[in-house]
Amino acid sequence: MKKGQIWVETVIYTLIGLSLIALVLTIVTPKINEAKDRAVIEQSIKSLKKISLKIEEVSQAPGNVRNVEFSMKRGSLIFDMDNDLIFFEIEDSSTIYSKPGAEIPIIGKINVITTEGLKEHKISLKLNVRQDLQFDEGGLLLSGGKKTINYAKTPYKFIIKNEGIDPTCTVSCKLRIVFSIG
Repeated sequence: MKKGQIWVETVIYTLIGLSLIALVLTIVTPKINEAKDRAVIEQSIKSLKKISLKIEEVSQAPGNVRNVEFSMKRGSLIFDMDNDLIFFEIEDSSTIYSKPGAEIPIIGKINVITTEGLKEHKISLKLNVRQDLQFDEGGLLLSGGKKTINYAKTPYKFIIKNEGIDPTCTVSCKLRIVFSIG
């Protein structure tokens, strides 16, 4: 009788222990995912700030060229040539980074927009270039539309070039800032 009682107690204590572990994991895992997402967003803000500073440097004189690295563990970098904007987007974030639906300034020309979902949220970091943004894709110059760069294990090396003001421009002329992957 005693051996049976010991086995029953062992099974009960094991089940209680496993239940406690499952309960702790259920509570802690979402918090860990939120912290990871917040770290990715903060790192992306720093990278966009670097790009913004390099754009300011090349804007000083036509012909200036700068290189900048951009690391992406998740998300996409989108060059919107129609609106002269650079976006970094994470479609499946566990964290709500800012007030949902509002465009909030963070640093300099960088704003954040959070779109709240049921479980996952979309976080967009927007850099307003305020110049004529273009993208050189292997000799093909894109001056309109969007160019999307997806995440990769190795950092992207971008070349940023100031090509001056378009000589054919007559109204509201801006510097042409051309990005390319180096």
